[in-house]
Amino acid sequence: MDIHLYYREKGSGEPLILLHGNGEDGSYFESQIEHFSGKYRVIALDTRGHGRSPRGTAPFTIAQFSRDLYDFMTEQGIAAAVILGFSDGANIAMEFALKHPDMVKALILNGGNLDPGGVKRSVQLTIEIGYRIASRFAAKSPDAKKNAEMLGLMVNEPNIEPAELAHITAPTLVICGTNDMIKRPHTELIACSILNARLAFIKGDHFIANRQPTAFNEAVDAFLHNIV
Repeated sequence: MDIHLYYREKGSGEPLILLHGNGEDGSYFESQIEHFSGKYRVIALDTRGHGRSPRGTAPFTIAQFSRDLYDFMTEQGIAAAVILGFSDGANIAMEFALKHPDMVKALILNGGNLDPGGVKRSVQLTIEIGYRIASRFAAKSPDAKKNAEMLGLMVNEPNIEPAELAHITAPTLVICGTNDMIKRPHTELIACSILNARLAFIKGDHFIANRQPTAFNEAVDAFLHNIV
């Protein structure tokens, strides 16, 4: 591993790893850190090139972020954890669960997608335009280069086939906002492709964990109650 990920930790017990979305950091989960630290060892990571984690030289891809998570858990001596991922964090979590099923005790996928087509077109078009503009200036501007990398994740990734999800063995909760930027049929496809996955919708947009934390945390608590 060419970098060490920054993380915040609170609580004790079974590890619960929080993976934020594109362009964010672990502070997105402030309400989850406080709530779940009463029962779990909560670890909020900053993904490579996000927040206080360095960019490093490895590829800026979902697959690399999954490898970073493996390296982090190995360094920390965490044999298995509950993994809660939001947006790109959910995509990292899916990739990780497919590669390392024995390291995932339970999976909470919030606002994830299998491919860029899972995002509502009105949102994805704005992302694509921003990506093209940033890419044009990337060679001259470090900020534009960074922006192009971030937006490129959403334009070019993830690339997971629905059939692959049948290989996920961990108990799984798929949870989204009723007005999420992820298309509802796409969220339903993810849930029905994972054996015995639970599906929940919380009133709100893409950012329900941050904006409707009480309802979100209650849904996660109910899911984890008889699992961990």
